[in-house]
Amino acid sequence: MKRLFLTAVAAFFLLNAQAQTDANMGIIPAPVSVQKGNGSFILDKNVVLLNSNPKNAKIAETLQSFAATKGLNLKLVKTLAAGQKAIELTSTGADKLPSEGYQIKISSHSIKLIGKEAGLFYALQSFMQLVPDQKQGLINIQSAEINDYPRFSYRGLHLDVGRHFFPLSFIKKYIDVMAQYKLNNFHWHLTEDQGWRLEIKKYPKLTEIGGSRNGTIIGNYPGTGGTDNEVYKGYYTQAEAKEIVAYAAARYINVIPEIELPGHGSAAIAAYPELSCFPDRDTPIGDKTPWSGPRNGKQVQQTWGVFDDIFVPSENTFQFLQNVLDEVIAIFPSKYIHIGGDEAPKKYWKESEFCQQLIKEKGLKDEHGLQSYFIQRIEKYLNGKGRSIIGWDEILEGGLAPNATVMSWRGEKGGIEAAQQNHDVLMTPGSNGLYFDHKQSISEDEPLTISGRGKGYSDFTKVYNYNPVPDVLNEDQKKYIKGVQANLWTEYVETPSKAEYMIFPRVYSLAEIAWTPLAKKDIANFSNERLPLHLARLDRTATNYWVPPAAGQPTQTVNGENHVITLAAPVLGAKVYYTLDGYRPSENAAEYTQPLNINVAQGTKKVLKTIVVTASGKRSVVVETILNNGATDVKVK
Repeated sequence: MKRLFLTAVAAFFLLNAQAQTDANMGIIPAPVSVQKGNGSFILDKNVVLLNSNPKNAKIAETLQSFAATKGLNLKLVKTLAAGQKAIELTSTGADKLPSEGYQIKISSHSIKLIGKEAGLFYALQSFMQLVPDQKQGLINIQSAEINDYPRFSYRGLHLDVGRHFFPLSFIKKYIDVMAQYKLNNFHWHLTEDQGWRLEIKKYPKLTEIGGSRNGTIIGNYPGTGGTDNEVYKGYYTQAEAKEIVAYAAARYINVIPEIELPGHGSAAIAAYPELSCFPDRDTPIGDKTPWSGPRNGKQVQQTWGVFDDIFVPSENTFQFLQNVLDEVIAIFPSKYIHIGGDEAPKKYWKESEFCQQLIKEKGLKDEHGLQSYFIQRIEKYLNGKGRSIIGWDEILEGGLAPNATVMSWRGEKGGIEAAQQNHDVLMTPGSNGLYFDHKQSISEDEPLTISGRGKGYSDFTKVYNYNPVPDVLNEDQKKYIKGVQANLWTEYVETPSKAEYMIFPRVYSLAEIAWTPLAKKDIANFSNERLPLHLARLDRTATNYWVPPAAGQPTQTVNGENHVITLAAPVLGAKVYYTLDGYRPSENAAEYTQPLNINVAQGTKKVLKTIVVTASGKRSVVVETILNNGATDVKVK
């Protein structure tokens, strides 16, 4: 108990020191500029909160609540007494700032948060990050001037609720994280082969039938040849969806709904089989799945993958989709409606006499042209309602809809092609680390993910090192790259806790590549100064997260006789433990306190194994490094 207390005390003082000494004052994403001054502002019980603008009332309330967590009662006033110290919320001068921009001015006698609407909100987020905890009853804040604005107007985070359903409380927590790190578009993936999650009043079977599946695949796709045979269901009422929209709007976050078409429609087809090219044909389970179970007509899919049974492009289908979208539009005020457009196999369209005749009637080249026709009809309808579509990069196939925005996920190729055609682009390539359902290391300790036990992985450094604007584009084409987004698909993310594990700490990197100017990015400052601070704060909450391995540990074989290994804990207040005897490390192993000097005899090897244990008891994966001196049977883990 004494040891735990001392660890907590050490972490407390580290948290106070870190934000004040860091060049970016501990802020994620890093601001455009931070100019530190002399002296500091002492935040104590005599300081008041100055706000004379009723529009800033919510921000004032949030700041007061934050001050309360620091043990202070921050009194709200509209005017100041002579000599009174204050934190001031103001929009004076904000008209000269870039969109969503803000300033923070800290002197020895005042703190000014300057901005309007989203800008002032983001000033508050940065201010709450830079404020240290109390030390001897005082909060000492370094004098500084911060000027800041975003690199991209679109800064997105996605959540798939089709494969696994998440409660409203978690959706709100997800949005809170986005707001804290200045992400402003929540992409809500609401329909899938495995579940339709949004109430549509005109079509109640979408949730009555389409919102429930009779089992879920066991293990990695294609699984064991069966499912768990447990009913899995859930959906959001329209009132609940509106509640999320309002909650997000109060935090300057736009909610973009996704209604998948023409593919990934198994749940809708199970509810209304006439949406299929072949209403009487049993739903195939998937060509690659060794499934021997019953096929009883159309069903909500129980396994993952891509399925041949997609929407038939009939007038009945278009009327259905238009009616659905009418209700979606009434719920979501977003300019953008995401219509999917990805992974739509053409097998059924090729086999359908109706589809083949339609291709001839419309003068289309092939089934890809038919998909373009499908997408363009939906776009025209939504444009007529004052909305615009976003689609995954497959909507390029057969020709882009005139006003479509492309979300490039299969690498950057689709985004580059769209930008070269003068279409707006949102970069979200899985190959560059922006698929947060991928595992975060190659360690055997990683939980089940879509990337399985293969070698592909994406940690926070891979995300951080990605530049969403491809060099191949010229300056005019680069202007069409409107933003960047990360996606969390949930085939293997069953719970809120695992969702947290998958997004942290990668969401910090996402925030920085979305907001911070390219010239200001600094992986060393991010990894060594600010990330440990934010993870330590996270460690003090009930939030789950992936604990990075010890910084400085080589990730490949190191050759030679004498090895000096210098390590650092990736979370302030955490400890690093190691072994050289082949056993897995734990708190009972040797604690790293100084650089390791390890001698390896000629023709032999040693294996350094480390683990990080945080103040709350969370553990990193075990990392192994081969220290080699001429041995021939070296294998790196």
